[in-house]
Amino acid sequence: MNGFISVIRDLLEESGIGKPVIFTERSVELPGWFRPEKKWDLLVVVDSCLIAAIEFKSQVGSFGNNYNNRTEEALGSATDIWAAYREGAFKPSVRPWLGYLMLLEEAPDSTRPVRAQEPHFKVFEEFRSASYAKRYEILLTKLVRERLYDSACFLLSSRESSPSGEYREPAPELSFENFITSLMARAIACKKSS
Repeated sequence: MNGFISVIRDLLEESGIGKPVIFTERSVELPGWFRPEKKWDLLVVVDSCLIAAIEFKSQVGSFGNNYNNRTEEALGSATDIWAAYREGAFKPSVRPWLGYLMLLEEAPDSTRPVRAQEPHFKVFEEFRSASYAKRYEILLTKLVRERLYDSACFLLSSRESSPSGEYREPAPELSFENFITSLMARAIACKKSS
């Protein structure tokens, strides 16, 4: 994930947003509404205004439990930051840009169909026999369409291709290009208004 963080940081710097206002390892805490603070993986803060916050997640193995945990984290983080924003935690910031990038191991256990548990009620049709990879695609698509995140990126990479940086984008809507284009548009707009 460090490679993706570096690429995004470099692109933001090229857009005219300086290094001192891009935070990736230190000073990445933002106040929450349901908790005191949460650490994000990349923040852009210009003149005391929160411009962008991005979460980078990866998963290798243990797909069942980790998928549920990642789903709850993504929903919780978005709900928390938007409530904090509503309550004025980031004044004088305009609505910040929120992004989520997920890199999943492409393996037999992540790409084969998984049976949904339905002891009392039926799951929504799109989850029926969906692999964990497909479930992530559904999750990220819904997070963006529900406007919990401004953009999301979903990448698959096998253990063999990961060291060389090769990855696959199973959903055009969740491509790295769409993700970075949305972020850069926001960065450029903020740069012009400052």
